[in-house]
Amino acid sequence: MLKESLKWRATKRPEDIRWPDVSVEAETGKMYRATFTDREGRTVVVMRPAKQNTSSHEGQLQYLVYTLENAVLSLPEGHDKMVWLIDFTGWTLAHATPFKTARDCMNVLQNHYPERLSIAFLFNPPKVFEASFKEVLVDPKSAQKLNFVYKENEESMKTMYNHIDPEVLPAEFGGKNNAVYNHEDYSKLMTKDDIKTASFWAADVNHVINVDSVPEVKPQPSLIVAKAS
Repeated sequence: MLKESLKWRATKRPEDIRWPDVSVEAETGKMYRATFTDREGRTVVVMRPAKQNTSSHEGQLQYLVYTLENAVLSLPEGHDKMVWLIDFTGWTLAHATPFKTARDCMNVLQNHYPERLSIAFLFNPPKVFEASFKEVLVDPKSAQKLNFVYKENEESMKTMYNHIDPEVLPAEFGGKNNAVYNHEDYSKLMTKDDIKTASFWAADVNHVINVDSVPEVKPQPSLIVAKAS
């Protein structure tokens, strides 16, 4: 799998995707890196399938990869996994992703970011999803990380609160924070992050170019994995 993933990265070059390439996909806030983290400081990626705003197969895939790359680079030192919060509020079959796009998105997640997920919360999903997600749409290992939570079910919400402090969790997801997605503000944040991304990968290239001039220094395995994942 690693060989195929490295080949995919060499071909797709996800590190070269920049905000102007994908900003149209984010206008409704259908997916974004949250400004809050979980209780351990890990990055939270919010996905809201009812907010789908385009029909571009390639555009949606590119934005997924961009968001995942951004989330990985935003992880604090010592962490290599992120949290997903998938909000199904307002979702109907009319919002269903075309099969080809759903299949390719799942392929990206499972084959190229297989160990990046710590835990996922499916917020207010249709009941039928509990069976389909775990038995059909994801592999058994990923299925163990899925948690179905419902705003009106106090016990299920406690599961999410154990991982995300309700004080920082937005009210729309059952928390106490009144913050909402603002595309203009998020665009400014991603533009700044693009600069950090470019610097990160430029530093990696410089390290490779100059590696022979620094004998006895061995690359750290954790850094290699982070940059290859």
